[in-house]
Amino acid sequence: MPTLLIWRGYKFRFYASDMEEPPHVHIAKDGRSAKVWLRDLDVEYQHGYNEREMKELLAVVAENRDAWIRSWNEFFGF
Repeated sequence: MPTLLIWRGYKFRFYASDMEEPPHVHIAKDGRSAKVWLRDLDVEYQHGYNEREMKELLAVVAENRDAWIRSWNEFFGF
């Protein structure tokens, strides 16, 4: 499970078992989680984050999206 970034304690990562899905990132901190699709920045789910946190987290994902899609493609051999 590659960890792409640790920012303010939030871990941004993807899982090796996610190969069959479009590129996305999981965000985890203190038992809370979210899943964000990288191409359109849609939130698949979020558990425990408030609106302010999600806004900040989506900004981090947007800032890193292109690099993380490249990392996804390299990791899965696309």
